[in-house]
Amino acid sequence: MTDYNPSEQYAATARVKKKRGFSIVWVVPIVALLIGGVLVIKAINDKGPVINITFANAEGLEAGKTKIKYKDVEIGKVESIALGEDLTHVVVTAELNKGSKPYLTDKTRFWVVRARVSGGSVSGLGTLLSGAYIGIDPVAGGKETYSFKGLEVPPVVTANQPGQHLWLHADQLGSVDIGTPVYYRQIKVGQVVSYGFSEDGQSVNIQIFVEAPHHAQVTQNTRFWNASGIDFSLGAEGIKVNTESLVSILSGGLAFDLPKGAVPGAIADDNTVFRLYPTHDSIKEKVYTIRRYWRLNFDQSVRGLVVGSPVELHGIKIGEVVSLELVFNETTQKFEVPVLVAIEPERIRKIGKGTPGKSLSENYDDNMNVLIEHRGLRAQLKTGNLLTGQLMVDLDFHPNAPKIAVTHADGYPVVPTIPGSFEQLQESLTRITAHLEKVPFEQIGTELQVTLKEARSTLKQTGAFAEKLNNETAPQVQATLVQLQNTLAELQGLVGQESPLNYNTQKALEELSDTLSTLRELTTTLEQQPQSIIFGKEDDSE
Repeated sequence: MTDYNPSEQYAATARVKKKRGFSIVWVVPIVALLIGGVLVIKAINDKGPVINITFANAEGLEAGKTKIKYKDVEIGKVESIALGEDLTHVVVTAELNKGSKPYLTDKTRFWVVRARVSGGSVSGLGTLLSGAYIGIDPVAGGKETYSFKGLEVPPVVTANQPGQHLWLHADQLGSVDIGTPVYYRQIKVGQVVSYGFSEDGQSVNIQIFVEAPHHAQVTQNTRFWNASGIDFSLGAEGIKVNTESLVSILSGGLAFDLPKGAVPGAIADDNTVFRLYPTHDSIKEKVYTIRRYWRLNFDQSVRGLVVGSPVELHGIKIGEVVSLELVFNETTQKFEVPVLVAIEPERIRKIGKGTPGKSLSENYDDNMNVLIEHRGLRAQLKTGNLLTGQLMVDLDFHPNAPKIAVTHADGYPVVPTIPGSFEQLQESLTRITAHLEKVPFEQIGTELQVTLKEARSTLKQTGAFAEKLNNETAPQVQATLVQLQNTLAELQGLVGQESPLNYNTQKALEELSDTLSTLRELTTTLEQQPQSIIFGKEDDSE
């Protein structure tokens, strides 16, 4: 049975209409979408560049927290830290602020700022509380890049500072480090910025920064020297000590000035290269540009001779040892030590006829022929320092030496050599030893023993004789001396002042004086009156 509803027959039929137009319901999502799009676009526009920095380790770094700062202003943040593929380094991914893109060049440097204590300064103490951060030295000029290799040692930031960068060329670094102070007349005017090897790897290049206005004191003829530690010397003037400051003693330092008496030249340009001298006294040395190389062949020990040992002529340095090696001569079956020396002929000035004032570098080959063949130039090893045993090469002339023509080896003229003074002494000792070996010491010893035995017998007899002399002869001699003393006393009594002999002698002398006076009168009378001998003496009264 089907249910029936009577009201359905009276219900109206429904009509469906489609509404056209925009519904207000969609306003909110559309506005939200637009705002989101604007924010996305703004975020994209405000997003800075993302870079990668490679460090040896991630000590003190933390993703999402470590900042990148320039002059203590935050310009970026570390996003992530990951190990490198070879596990030898870490790669730090960081996002920088918008506007930093022009400074992302191959000259820009990054490093980790931590608390550091060096001999001359203390830096980064603020990181003890806030944590380490990455420092940046932005440089606009250069090739654009987004991958960098972080520095392990913080550099000295000199960008946008007034002053001048200069380069120093040295044989070795010594105690110089980044941040080492640079002094001018004991006033700090700059510091070391960086250092590294030269292109050939045989020397060191040091970059320094001299602050304005002191950079105007650096001229073309300025000399730089290493002022580290204490410069101590003992000379004819006594003990001399030079130092720039206490800091230079502890952590090193560089200094510059003009040589005494030099006239200042033009101001040096930026990045000018200077030579770094080892001491202050060495800046007084002249710089010589001409070098001539000679070869010396020694067949003796050269212990104590090193690269840099001086070569002297008449006690004046004219060069130095450049290299030495040990070779075996198959022709002579002997070991030889060829020594290459560099002679600076500009140290020797020519005078007299010809070209006075010029150095010995003029007509070099002819001069060598004259010196070796005709003047007897020879090289000899001598002791340069008795305390250290260091040797030096001494050049001198030996006119009586055998004449030797100039030869060449490996393209260098060979200067003949003679044994050194020590070797000559050894030769003399060898000859003396050879002569001493011929002396019959055993025979001499035997004869000496016989002689000593006879001498002992003689001494024994002499002792017996002395004893006999003391016991028998000495008393008799003493008695004789007593008798002689008594005799002299008696003789003194006979010839004394009050003795009869002395009185009679005085009377006799008086009578003799009277007699002589009478004879004198007789002689005078006979001279005046010779007739008186016949007629007698005339009377003076008549």
